[in-house]
Amino acid sequence: MESIEKLIANNRAWADALKARDPEFFAKRENDQAPHFLMIGCSDSRVPLEVMTGALPGDMFVHRNIGNQVYATDFNVLSVIQFAVQVLRVEHIIVCGHSNCGALRAAEQPAGMGILDHWIAGVRNTIRRHRGELDGCGSEDERLRRLSELNVLQQVGALSRTPTVLDAWSTGKRPLLHGWVYDIGTGHLDKVVEAIDGVERATALLPTG
Repeated sequence: MESIEKLIANNRAWADALKARDPEFFAKRENDQAPHFLMIGCSDSRVPLEVMTGALPGDMFVHRNIGNQVYATDFNVLSVIQFAVQVLRVEHIIVCGHSNCGALRAAEQPAGMGILDHWIAGVRNTIRRHRGELDGCGSEDERLRRLSELNVLQQVGALSRTPTVLDAWSTGKRPLLHGWVYDIGTGHLDKVVEAIDGVERATALLPTG
């Protein structure tokens, strides 16, 4: 229970610090939100999306799942995307992978992990498509890093084909799609692909299936 109580205490200290800088900080955000970003990231506890980008409450709409996947059959992520684009009108959607990802490590192993096998099936397909390139990596860390980049590209490609994004692009250049990888060992973000603003650019730079 001590660790649980510490979370509550940390929350009070965090809220008090923000209110000390701006007494109306929370009151101004209570009735509405207008984030500029949707971040789709991994559930890994070492990847704190808001903290690592310095985002404040109200800056970022966030969705997390194992391996930062964007599946056409996942109504959770599709609903998040639709709400972010059509209601919140976010300007940017970022798919953020990370180094030393447990989901990617699991995908490198034989099947036999229960329901997780279904979830990471797409990652296994990415591994099969890029087997030669991945096998040519100099070390296991390099291989996993490159797989993280390929996975991000795959998910941004899937994002570019969602009905919500295609509908938005049919009337303008919003949202811009980006792919990043977070290095757990350094705390730094690196760009994999950026500013995908329409079907033509998506077709040129992203996987098609």
